[in-house]
Amino acid sequence: MDFIVLLLFVLGWTAFVLLVAGLFKPWVVLWWEDVQNRKKVIQIYGTIMGGCFLLGYIVRMVS
Repeated sequence: MDFIVLLLFVLGWTAFVLLVAGLFKPWVVLWWEDVQNRKKVIQIYGTIMGGCFLLGYIVRMVS
């Protein structure tokens, strides 16, 4: 269980770093999209970050 919590923690912080980078230059993190804007960066990487941190917190509380 510790490995899963650590993995989710690392994924969450990676998504946070990409979110911050994407707020300055959206095309760096959304190169595969036709339209690259800050709203999409927040939607994609914000959701991933929030989901990883929330799931990691839930797994930590259950174990």
